[in-house]
Amino acid sequence: MKLKFFGYILTCLTLMASFSAFAQFAKPEDAIKYRKAVLTVLGTHFSRLGAMAQGKAPFDAKQVIENEVVVEMVAKLPWTAFVEGSDKGDTKAKPEIWKDPSKFKEAQEKFNNEILKLNVAAKSGKLEDLKTATAAVGGACKNCHDNFREK
Repeated sequence: MKLKFFGYILTCLTLMASFSAFAQFAKPEDAIKYRKAVLTVLGTHFSRLGAMAQGKAPFDAKQVIENEVVVEMVAKLPWTAFVEGSDKGDTKAKPEIWKDPSKFKEAQEKFNNEILKLNVAAKSGKLEDLKTATAAVGGACKNCHDNFREK
């Protein structure tokens, strides 16, 4: 019951946040702040899954599902905030995002496909499935960071 309520609330918040993401950002700095905030939330919840997969935190199937729900919903949000003009300022985004948007889109799709597999792994309740899925998501993250994020 708690998980359904949590999922409902998270869905509502995600929808509200995504409406603002689809709207024109008033300034490029707003887009940068938005995507940094979203990616921080995403990283926090994915790190919890990674810690369990690596044995750094005890495996808890309920916590896996709760964190995966957040990861899956938030993973859809940052992409609309890579707007023209948001390549300058307080950002680590590489110019390649705007120079080769099809390659960036391909990296997004790979990441989101791995997130869908993470959902299946989380629902399985099996640590081995979580290990495999978090490794794949982590690889997709690394690929994007290597190609589209300054160090």
